[in-house]
Amino acid sequence: MIRFISVLLICVSTQMLWSQNEKIAFQPLDVFQLEWASDPQISPDGTQVVYRRMGFDIMKDNSKGNLWIINADGSSHRKLTSREVNESQASWSPNGDRIAFVSTTDEGSEIYMYWVSTGQIARISQLEKSPSALTWSPNGHYLAFTMFVSEKAPVIVKLPEKPEGAKWSEPARITDRLKHEADGSGYIEPGFTHIFIIPAEGGTPRQLTSGRFNHSGSLSFSSNGDGIYFSSNRNENWEYEFRNSEIYKVNIISKEISVLTTQSGPDYEPKVSPDGKTIAFLSYPDQVQAYQVTKLYTMNVDGSNRKVISSSLDRDVSDITWDAAGKGLYFLYDDKGNTKIAHINLNGTVNKLTNDVGGTTIGRPYASGSFSVSNNGTIVFTQSRPEYPSDLAILPPKQNQSQLITRLNEDVLKYRELGETEEVWYKSSFDGRDIQGWIVKPPFYDASKSYPLLVENHGGPILNYGDRFTAEIQLYAAEGYIVFYPNPRGSTSYGEEFGNLLFNNYPGQDYNDVMDGVDYLVEKGIADNNRLFVTGGSAGGIMTAWMIGKSNRFKAAVVVKPVMNWISKTLVADNYYGYADSRYPGQPWENFETYWKFSPISLVGNIETPTMVMVGMNDLRTPPSEAKQLYHALKLRKIETVLVEIPGSYHNIASKPSNLISKVAHTLAWFKTYNKK
Repeated sequence: MIRFISVLLICVSTQMLWSQNEKIAFQPLDVFQLEWASDPQISPDGTQVVYRRMGFDIMKDNSKGNLWIINADGSSHRKLTSREVNESQASWSPNGDRIAFVSTTDEGSEIYMYWVSTGQIARISQLEKSPSALTWSPNGHYLAFTMFVSEKAPVIVKLPEKPEGAKWSEPARITDRLKHEADGSGYIEPGFTHIFIIPAEGGTPRQLTSGRFNHSGSLSFSSNGDGIYFSSNRNENWEYEFRNSEIYKVNIISKEISVLTTQSGPDYEPKVSPDGKTIAFLSYPDQVQAYQVTKLYTMNVDGSNRKVISSSLDRDVSDITWDAAGKGLYFLYDDKGNTKIAHINLNGTVNKLTNDVGGTTIGRPYASGSFSVSNNGTIVFTQSRPEYPSDLAILPPKQNQSQLITRLNEDVLKYRELGETEEVWYKSSFDGRDIQGWIVKPPFYDASKSYPLLVENHGGPILNYGDRFTAEIQLYAAEGYIVFYPNPRGSTSYGEEFGNLLFNNYPGQDYNDVMDGVDYLVEKGIADNNRLFVTGGSAGGIMTAWMIGKSNRFKAAVVVKPVMNWISKTLVADNYYGYADSRYPGQPWENFETYWKFSPISLVGNIETPTMVMVGMNDLRTPPSEAKQLYHALKLRKIETVLVEIPGSYHNIASKPSNLISKVAHTLAWFKTYNKK
């Protein structure tokens, strides 16, 4: 009897242990537990990495980030400072003895210094606004940065003074600027961004640029430290030349500014070569079209001998950095929905080094991520796969296999059964092009069962989804949906011609590309043709509205932050000035018929699909009035619909983790109503 009881206890204990270790599907509250690495900076000698460790604060409902440091072999992983405030923009000194960074204080963001040998920190600035683009001088004596400088708003009338103690309304807000508001921040305070320099041991910052021009973006010192190269548009008509920028140099003593480029189009991200003789930068000649591939250029430091060196690569080049010998540059590029690091020599030969950069866009699988390189060629980068957000990976010089040195989410995702991500390719029925997409199967997928299909359309439309971690899509899959997310024509990472197929033609055959993917999955027996659902946000919201205006095959739809009317959108949104000619020819009042023809509201009379409409109440990019046009039209037609407005949210609804969860929950609740065999 005693033996029987002992065996029984062992069995019960084993069962309890198994139950505790049994995996479950990804849960909504798991979003708050996710962490991700961003902005990794490797020391000059390649032995240590400082990076920003990101996560969500469940009590404050926002993201937070502190600086952490780790050895390149993955050992000695620790917080850089003991301060529990936001820290960012870590930058190693040229000889690796110090790390400059930006951190919040009670008075605002300031520049701090960390001494590697002692671990001491000190604030070295007292600034009026937040600094950006921290950049060391070659000798380590100075730091350059950019900072916004306020100006007074225009005044039209002088009102009489109110009586003492009276409570009058706030005075009128007046603007005369082309760009006066920005989604995510609202009204733009009058003023301009300028370049400053400050001693690395602390002191008074000195403003180097002036005038009613913005000087933002990356900075690069000349080799002898007497000047700083930067990007701006200091032309008189700069407001209306919003796609144009040039490379300039400012002398740090005289403050004299010289212009080095004059091409119509963006010239930006200048980087001086190690020998100080060459500037690498990014650019393309502006042909005023929907999409143009960004190329890598070089020129002499005086602006002469300009030439493109990445002409053989039909992909956008970004995030450039010279190798230590000055024989070439490292850079990022997207190819077929995957972000890669490559090296290019000055003759234009490209050598791909590694894949899977990204993972810092937690909600949906957009391209993201960054890297840095040590003097000996060791690369650290943010790596992501569909199974995890960005971790740090190290790629030693002359090797082709990277190694993860962090596993920030193992404490959560190790105990979750995620939906498996699979790549799919199919043919466009319109012109036979190869179209790429991905499906995410439900956790514990059973091939013998039938599953509903949820189509997730990406935004942009000049962007790309890829094989990256995505909390939103995992939550959809956890509810039993096969999720399909395609890259139809207009998506980046397939070359300029493919991306530019939407020029004066959007929405167009991108609709066919998405529907062809649906047909492919139905024909393969992967999806149930009688249970099709569709959603998407921003450009994905446009596509979703367009799809239900063209087809009644979907059981239900959720249209998130759409453009419904290109005429009203173009003249109301924060980026209103940027659409003419690149989206459609001319302004709306010059080409009413074309703007209307491509507006999803023109198809609203065809819609029979039950439709949820969702928008952030502070959205300035696709204003709530756009979403309400769809909702009101469907109500007038007595089509099943509901309007979901997210309080306090701008265009990026998922910027607050609770809103990400809310967005997914409302979508799933709507679909559940109509998810019947």
